Amino acid sequence: MKTFAAILTLTSAALCTGALAADCWSLDFENLQFTACEIDPAEEDVRLFLNDADGRPFGSFDKVAADVGARGRHLVLAINGGMYHPNRNPVGLYVEDGMELSPIVTNEGPGNFGLLPNGVLCLDEGAADIDESRSFARSGVSCSFATQSGPMLVIDGQLHPRLLADSPSRFIRNGIGVTEDGRIVTAISDEPVNFHRFARLFRDVFKTPDALFLDGKVSRLYAPMIERHDFGLPMGPILGVVR
Repeated sequence: MKTFAAILTLTSAALCTGALAADCWSLDFENLQFTACEIDPAEEDVRLFLNDADGRPFGSFDKVAADVGARGRHLVLAINGGMYHPNRNPVGLYVEDGMELSPIVTNEGPGNFGLLPNGVLCLDEGAADIDESRSFARSGVSCSFATQSGPMLVIDGQLHPRLLADSPSRFIRNGIGVTEDGRIVTAISDEPVNFHRFARLFRDVFKTPDALFLDGKVSRLYAPMIERHDFGLPMGPILGVVR
């Protein structure tokens, strides 16, 4: 994406030309370091993972990679894919292979998830979309894969109205956006950041009309192409690219 070129340290020049369907790179935004990944859902198999064949949560990138490998494929990129309860079940909507495993939650509630508006990432037929949760619920749209999280970071090109520029709440955070031409952009902060600056990264650098916060302290990235494999506590939903 050529608009990024002035501020990015790219892992591959091919990224800017669109020659790669998935790649990751490092960038400095307002003197903070981030790692971003861009995925073309029209060219890549992007999906969500929650439980193994025995119904047990995968919980880690290694277990997902092993499961995918046993099927003769490779996990080439993965991030944590949304908020979850202590038993690792999704907090809100979760759809896998067209089956709804957890219902959508549209009411305001505690924590970041309940800081409305929150949103839904929908993957279907080689396309990706992020929509505000209540609008999504009214639309009746079906998805092959979907995960709900919150809060939204960017909504129709505007920052979430409840994000404060001077907020002292700073954590490692990760999120996801979809560009106007349908490409997925994910980002993880490599140092603590508040919501407002993180949202501006998606609005001002990635130019994503809509972007969604995925999680904070448990944010992790699996990206062998840049030799990154984050470890930590067991996760719930995991978003991955499979080849």
